[in-house]
Order: sequence, then structure tokens, then C-alpha cells
Amino acid sequence: MLPSWEPLWPYRAVLAVDARNFSALDSKGMQQVNADIPPLLAQALSVSNVSAHWERRMFGQHTGDGYVAGMDPEVLPALVGCFPDALRHALSRRRAEAPAGVPLQLRVSIHVGPLPPSGLGVPMVHTHRLLDDDALRGLLNRANPEITNTAVIISQRVYEDVFESGCVNGDVLPDQFVRHLVKVKKFQQSAWVHIPGFDWGLADPDIFERPGTTEPDRQPTKVPTSAPSPQSAPAAPGAVTFSQYGPDGVQAYNHYGAGRGQG
Repeated sequence: MLPSWEPLWPYRAVLAVDARNFSALDSKGMQQVNADIPPLLAQALSVSNVSAHWERRMFGQHTGDGYVAGMDPEVLPALVGCFPDALRHALSRRRAEAPAGVPLQLRVSIHVGPLPPSGLGVPMVHTHRLLDDDALRGLLNRANPEITNTAVIISQRVYEDVFESGCVNGDVLPDQFVRHLVKVKKFQQSAWVHIPGFDWGLADPDIFERPGTTEPDRQPTKVPTSAPSPQSAPAAPGAVTFSQYGPDGVQAYNHYGAGRGQG
């Protein structure tokens, strides 16, 4: 008797966005943001030359303060390389058209994996775990909303598929992403954070700690608060920490001060 088996579901690129500080809005403000997000995504994806794929999106749905949908995985180079900056410009235009309104800031997560037509499955859960990362929230909480309106996080799988493929992805480089260990509930995986228009290499070196024996795949070691290094102060309570990887596996820690209330 032949063994039975089931075919794997098709791979889907999953794109999810979430508005910062949504709960601070009044009811009309919530309705406006909810209505604005799909057209903003459509604009940014059109500029990224993936409109046709977006029109054929799967399991697209509002999430109250955001939106999530699946697309063919072949669009990942565009989602990673072209979409973030296009979304940043779309949000800037929205701000220019309504200067009296509250600036809209969006968190974006991008993941890929096998999903059924309903979209229900582990890759969808992981997409939202990435979106819920405290460090990603902290970046936008700390940022000037007039300047930084978009923060993107992509999974390790997406990072490898896009940058190891060698496929053209606009003009975005791997160094424009910084590696970060995401911990949300029981979820714990490496991911990569990108702020459109920001060069991570310009971060103040005084906030870097360079331990001599740190392996790249290990969890970042906390700076001891009792004996701060002469070149780096310990992270403040509630600080956001990113790990960066340089030549020869040298790891650096980037500590950002505690932000304002999280959205």
C-alpha cells in the first residue's frame, strides 16, 4: 500500500502593516486611518511596479489599525527593496496634504511561507509576531514623526531569499538592514530591521559595545550596569537594543533611549 501524503500549500509573501498610536485616536480618527491605509499601500506598490500582483492579493483584510495580505513570493525583491521607500514617500505626501493632522507612522513586516487560501497558518502568526516586536515599536516611538514614518522588519527567510538570490531589488543594500532578535510571547527568531533613508553606519559609535568573544548567532549580552565601559554607557531602562554584524563576525550593540508611549 502506497503511503499517503498531502501537498504543501503554496508559498505566499505576507505583507502586514500597523499604524503607530492608533489607540490614541478618537473614533473618527481611527476610521480615517483605517480608510487611508489600503490606498497608501496601493500607491506605494504601484510605484514599486507590483500593482498587478497586489490586485490579485490573497486573504487581504483589515486588522483594525492595519492591513495584511498575501502575494506571490516572486514579488519579495520589490517588497524588500522598493516598497519601503515608496511607502515613506506616500506617507510624506499624505502629511503634506493635511499638515494640520496627526502624522501617520506605519510599522511593516514581511514574511514568506506555505499558507492555505484562508491565510491561516504559522507563517501568518509569525508575520504578526514580527510586527508586534517592542524594538520596532520603540523606533517609531522615539522617532520624529515628521521625518521617520516607516519602520520595516523582515524575517530571516525573506532576507536570505532576497539578498542571496542576487535578484535586482531596486537600489537597497543588505547593509541597510540591521539584524535583531525578536522575542514576542513564545516566538523568538532573528529578523532584519530597515528604516528607509537611514544609514545604520551613521549611528554614534559611543553607543556601541564590542565584546571580544561574541558569536553572531548568540543572544546579545546585556551591558552590566555596575561597571559601564569607558566608551559606552549601559542601556537605560526601556531602551531599544539592536545588534549589528560587521567584518569577521564582529558584533556591535546599538542602544536607543526609552521612547514615548507605544502604539
